[in-house]
Amino acid sequence: MSWSRALKEAARSGLTVERAKLTPLVAIRGTAGVALVIGLCLWRGSPALAVSSAFGAFASGIVTFQRSMRPRPVLALAVAGALAVSTFLGYLAAAHVLAFVLLLTGWTFLAGLAWAIGPVSGLAGTQTVAIMLVTVTLPTSVPGALEHAALIAFGGLVQATLIVLFPVRPWGIQRDALADALAAEADYARRLRHDPVAPFDPAPLMHARAASTVTRRQARRRPAQLHGPRGLAERVRPVLASLADPVVGAPLEGPERDRVRELLGAAATVLDAVAHAVRHARPVRLPPEAMAVLEVPATGPMLSGPARRTAYRLISLLADAVELTDEPVEATRPTTEAERGHLLRPSVPRLVPVALRALHREARWSSHIFRHALRVAAVAAAGYLLGTALPFGHGYWAPLAAVMVMRPDFAQTYSRGVARFAGTLVGVAVAGVLMALAHPAPHVSAALAVVCVFLMYLLMRTGVSVTSACVAAYVVFLLGIAGAGWEQTVEERVVLTLLGGALAMLSYALFPAWETPRLRDRLADWLTANGRYALAVCDGYARPAARRPRQVREALLDARAARAAWETSEARAEKEPVRDRGLSLRAAHAAGGALAAMGRVTMIMEAHLPEKDAEPSPGAAAFAEALRPAVEHAAGAVRAGGRPDWSGPRAAWERWHAEDDDGVAVRATGLLLDALDDLTEALPANSGPDP
Repeated sequence: MSWSRALKEAARSGLTVERAKLTPLVAIRGTAGVALVIGLCLWRGSPALAVSSAFGAFASGIVTFQRSMRPRPVLALAVAGALAVSTFLGYLAAAHVLAFVLLLTGWTFLAGLAWAIGPVSGLAGTQTVAIMLVTVTLPTSVPGALEHAALIAFGGLVQATLIVLFPVRPWGIQRDALADALAAEADYARRLRHDPVAPFDPAPLMHARAASTVTRRQARRRPAQLHGPRGLAERVRPVLASLADPVVGAPLEGPERDRVRELLGAAATVLDAVAHAVRHARPVRLPPEAMAVLEVPATGPMLSGPARRTAYRLISLLADAVELTDEPVEATRPTTEAERGHLLRPSVPRLVPVALRALHREARWSSHIFRHALRVAAVAAAGYLLGTALPFGHGYWAPLAAVMVMRPDFAQTYSRGVARFAGTLVGVAVAGVLMALAHPAPHVSAALAVVCVFLMYLLMRTGVSVTSACVAAYVVFLLGIAGAGWEQTVEERVVLTLLGGALAMLSYALFPAWETPRLRDRLADWLTANGRYALAVCDGYARPAARRPRQVREALLDARAARAAWETSEARAEKEPVRDRGLSLRAAHAAGGALAAMGRVTMIMEAHLPEKDAEPSPGAAAFAEALRPAVEHAAGAVRAGGRPDWSGPRAAWERWHAEDDDGVAVRATGLLLDALDDLTEALPANSGPDP
């Protein structure tokens, strides 16, 4: 993609206003926290103190809107504490330009690395940099700085208290994640009726798993409806795929295929009903037509062989899902030891070693997170020095604008930069006109600022440009409380925001971290993970008595994580102004489709794993022995720019097929080899290694 097209796409993406589900009650609660802090400071303090201290409640409220599975009060308190620390440290160095620039650079570098922990941590780190930049306007005494830091922490405490006292739809995020997973499987079942090999995106299941991972305190309070349906959803997916596949299921045409279509349609109806019940905390309501289809017919089209066994299993799983979801929504049960070991989220203190390990993994030159940290630290220091040198007050707005728009990837940085400038221009224009015409008193300005906060919280998910307009107007009204001239505010905000956005965009052009050259590595990682998953399943056929379900499960989760990393890289590469280096986007898309088919076939094989007392399969053992080194060599070939060779596994499969041409495993592994051959065909021939 050329630079002109990439910039055009980034600008269009940033200025797009999306339709999103609004949460007015949550927005009102967050706004009440900001209003309470501002009101108390105006009543007991001064307008200047109200302006500076409102940031704690404001930033804490922003973080609680993020898609995080951690309790909202914990997020508010953690962010407020970090903001208070950055405020005080910033004050200690604010009197000396060199010391402040060094502190700002180091702190911003650590905040940039926080993206390695997760997006919520990265956003929280960005907020701490923003409040540190604001500290240049603080009082000139240590007690005053301590008071300001305490008020920042108080703002987060207020938000946390309001969340506890006025909960809005408790467990709502967890319910939505689980319901989305069930609804995605219902859609998958409907698509399988017309396309027996339809693809399935495992992202909803991954989100549901993240949502079901709880702390010990949450485990004691979790509603009963959120306990069992996720595990059943995981088991339903391979059963649906196995039932629809014409190679291991019913024939592509005929009475058995008609029966399969009926079962898939009824399964979709049941899964949608369960999803609706989970989302809205209600009992399951099933139409009688769907229940009639799921009953075993006395006459009419009947299934046979593996399809019959799969149909019985599907009916049993759907019945279990309905039974579990019909439990009282308020009831809870003790968490078993297995659940605690498998789905227990570490508490905040125990999260520190996990975060340190994540930071250590990214401390390398090739990491895009590490490069982002270096980039944002340099831009923050340069922006502060330039903003201070310009003949404006509030020079910190230049680095503030740059830090708030910068992200680890190109597309988000550029789209957010365009959106932030456009939104800022609209926000300061509208707020400036109101200030010029009305000349509001401090209390009226405070009320207008609170209205802008409410609009920002309400419209936060609609787009960066909309929220930037609300934030810009909020700043104008907030400074109006302290008597700052609106003309100066508008001029400074526009010019310095433009400067900060330009610095952010220029930094990515001069010191990029392109994802395109990493596509081969991501593809090799996904191939390796898929290979381990296939080997774990094949071992279950080769040695049923020694089968370890947990090993298969962990291999599946690793394959899903590798697929998610690949899809993220591919999406980023599509928006980058970089020529392909050994792997074009068309080849990448075809290769990704081949590996997705490989994962689907392996999942079907997992659905038909034999019981532990079944006879071992020598053919499966020989195939696994041939596949293991082939996957290792293929991953190396993909990284080096070559093409994989699957002649060894193909020969082992042909011997297996000659001995047993009717088994589910041998037929499925044939499809697996076809997917691997498609991978080889998708990769360009005679290509050298990436530079």
